[in-house]
Amino acid sequence: MPVLALTAVLALAFVTPVAADGLRIGIDITPPPPPRIVLTAPPQLVVVPGSPVFHAPGVSINFFAYGGRYYSFHEGAWFVATAYGGPWTTISAGRVPQPVLSVPVAYYKIPPGHAKKMHPEGRAAGGSGCPPGLARQGRC
Repeated sequence: MPVLALTAVLALAFVTPVAADGLRIGIDITPPPPPRIVLTAPPQLVVVPGSPVFHAPGVSINFFAYGGRYYSFHEGAWFVATAYGGPWTTISAGRVPQPVLSVPVAYYKIPPGHAKKMHPEGRAAGGSGCPPGLARQGRC
């Protein structure tokens, strides 16, 4: 019986009255904020050996270039930009090109999995903090 009561309380927490004739139910799942990248010039890019992907060793975050776009894995989520300084937008892992997902962990500034440990709220709540491609390969 306590489980049923708890379920009812949690369900009511997400119900927002709209009008006398209906209810609106929603769950707020906000993505992490985009990475803060302040670059005054294009970063020096270095090819990831055996890959068509480039990384930026002089940048303090995970920063990859591939196919004319820039990608960053930040706080458990992927971001994409068409310019090196942004603006950055959230992108689902399923839309990140496979070559980017296959970049070895050694080329990450913040290795996958470590980002979750760095953020007490467990920012990677929607996932393990490991890019899906690397998880499938057992690399994190």
